[in-house]
Amino acid sequence: MVGASVLIGILITFLVIILVLYLVQRLPIDAKMRQIVQVIVILIGIISLLKYLAVF
Repeated sequence: MVGASVLIGILITFLVIILVLYLVQRLPIDAKMRQIVQVIVILIGIISLLKYLAVF
């Protein structure tokens, strides 16, 4: 049962990352700033996924 909750948490985190990246694409900002925001979002997402996998 614990594995299922971890899997659901990872799936929700992944979907939130995809949604935020999509919304960043819709922002009316220049390409360089958009790329910086995307990298930050991806790094935060990777860190949160690693938390679910109990690395941190």
